[in-house]
Amino acid sequence: MRTNKTLNRFSLSKELPLLPGYILVTIWVVFTLIMVGWVCLASLSTTKSIFSGNILGDGIHFESYKHAFLDNNLGAYTLNSIIYTSVSITGMLLIAAPASYMLARFKFRGNKFIQGMFVVAMGIPSIMVILPLFSLAAQLGVLNSRITLIIVYIFTGIPFTLFFLHTFFSNLSRSFEESAAIDGCGPIKTFWVIMLPLASPGIITVTIFNFIGIWNEFFMALIFANHSSLRPLAVGVYATMKSFLYAGDWPGMFTGVVVIFIPTLILYILLSKKIIAGVTGGAVKG
Repeated sequence: MRTNKTLNRFSLSKELPLLPGYILVTIWVVFTLIMVGWVCLASLSTTKSIFSGNILGDGIHFESYKHAFLDNNLGAYTLNSIIYTSVSITGMLLIAAPASYMLARFKFRGNKFIQGMFVVAMGIPSIMVILPLFSLAAQLGVLNSRITLIIVYIFTGIPFTLFFLHTFFSNLSRSFEESAAIDGCGPIKTFWVIMLPLASPGIITVTIFNFIGIWNEFFMALIFANHSSLRPLAVGVYATMKSFLYAGDWPGMFTGVVVIFIPTLILYILLSKKIIAGVTGGAVKG
């Protein structure tokens, strides 16, 4: 107990060199909170109050949210984003998790080559494959389709997901598999029942990263799902904000911004410890 108290005791000599870092972090946090808070308050204000510099001077107004969701299909765009994000992430995990486990735990000819190809795929910008995919989708007649966009999201996200999970499966102790084999578990059952739950920190972390990437993705959605009924939130808000801009509805513009970043902000706040554990956990040898 004395040792723990000694380790946890505040030491000015150790903390003083870190003071510049603490100051910079504090400034960044305060600046971010001020900007986020201003945008949220502006979405509840009026155009007159925003331009006069007196946010909420005319009181709190929810008309911009009502107008955005009921009159500008923001609710439908949000639902589309939820569908695209949830289905795409599920597809990525169903493909990448077993593949990363196999590459991490089983040695066979071509293993390193396959891993290298996935690393190379991670280095290819998505924009370089958009035109070939667009041409192929146009020839097949599957443009403006939810399934097409979901497939594109899944297969462009698999390299990163596989590479991220590969580290976790590589660092898990082989004693778990040996114990499962003694109890009569085959490799498939061992993966689903034992190894996959053990890699849950990595799965949660990569899911959050993929969620943020797909939720905020714009370019591929603009090309493969640009029909008004298929647009995800990023594309829908872009179209909506243009109409707000022409109409001079500044609170409506800020409403679109809030609707986009609030889900990711909530994820970061609620799961920040999971993200840190997932990022650092892959570097710890099991």
